[in-house]
Amino acid sequence: MTALGLAQRDVPVTVVEQEPALTTDLRAGSFHPPTLEALAALGVTEDFLKIGIRVPRWQIRDRRTGVVAEFDLGLIADVTPYPYRLHCEQFKLTPLLLARLRQYPHAAVRFSSSFTSLRQTADGVIVSVSTPHGVEEIGAAYVVGADGGRSAVRKAIAVDFPGYTWPERFLVAGTRVDLAEHGFTPNAYIADPVEFSAIFKMPYDGPGGLWRVMFPTDASVPEEQVTAPAHVERLLQGLLPRPTPYDVVHIGTYRVHQRVAATFRNGRVVLAGDAAHLYPKLASVMRGEADDSLLDLYVRQRRTVTIDFVQEISTRNKQLLEERDPKVRAERLEEIRRIGADPKLAREYLLKSSMIESIRRAAAIQ
Repeated sequence: MTALGLAQRDVPVTVVEQEPALTTDLRAGSFHPPTLEALAALGVTEDFLKIGIRVPRWQIRDRRTGVVAEFDLGLIADVTPYPYRLHCEQFKLTPLLLARLRQYPHAAVRFSSSFTSLRQTADGVIVSVSTPHGVEEIGAAYVVGADGGRSAVRKAIAVDFPGYTWPERFLVAGTRVDLAEHGFTPNAYIADPVEFSAIFKMPYDGPGGLWRVMFPTDASVPEEQVTAPAHVERLLQGLLPRPTPYDVVHIGTYRVHQRVAATFRNGRVVLAGDAAHLYPKLASVMRGEADDSLLDLYVRQRRTVTIDFVQEISTRNKQLLEERDPKVRAERLEEIRRIGADPKLAREYLLKSSMIESIRRAAAIQ
């Protein structure tokens, strides 16, 4: 996404990717309105909408009593052209981005090339890359580290990554059983003091689609026990009992890290904590329309928002779903019920949960 945004602004760019091709692993699959707006600026959203599932309504439920609140993103249709979440696996988005990127002769993508090190000079960066043909050096004016939580680029510029990892290992099971028939919206969060869960319907061959169901599991339990079909079946039957076994298509696990880099910039190396907000600023610097202090503004805006909004929301949601104290649990669910029943409060809640409020907050930071 960063590379395409730069290429469209006539900035030469090279993507270094250690995998031999685009991956098809199951990563992020839920896209909020601001992301769809950013992708629209790159000419991608319309094609993305054709292969995804629009989710205008989502639920918070109690595992025992059912729906607590159902939120309608139509309440914020006046502030975004995309008043819904789009469900589609990330591996279906990357081919759309790559196809457009390859239309630009000044953009290159180098697969099977692993970043190994870098050194900064007075007017650029020299990057060492391991390829099937040996180690090569690539010169660039700036380097963007968009390589995730274990970022080799971040480590190369000695930026700390403070925070913590959630104690649970999360299990994701994909089933073709149509949960809509049982009252579930395509996105739902189910509170329970023992086995809270989350549901995301994904596009998939067949009338019911693919329903990805997430459960927390004990990280001390061996992986093979967590992913054993019998254990997965027990979890699914506990969520929604049915007389026949679930048709499970895939099983996977992941960990959640509540961490933010100490800074998103070291000289001419910038970390892509938010690609949608990095590439316009970096392009302006490269085109001589602004000096590189604009990148410091990017750091101030996006790091502040990541801590104050993204992490806060994810932590609060988890606390709501897993609360064990009966009194506190009842109070929190009642508060959500009250918010969901009041259009004004629901709108404010949706502006925050859809990340629109974070965009506004960032714009106010100078």
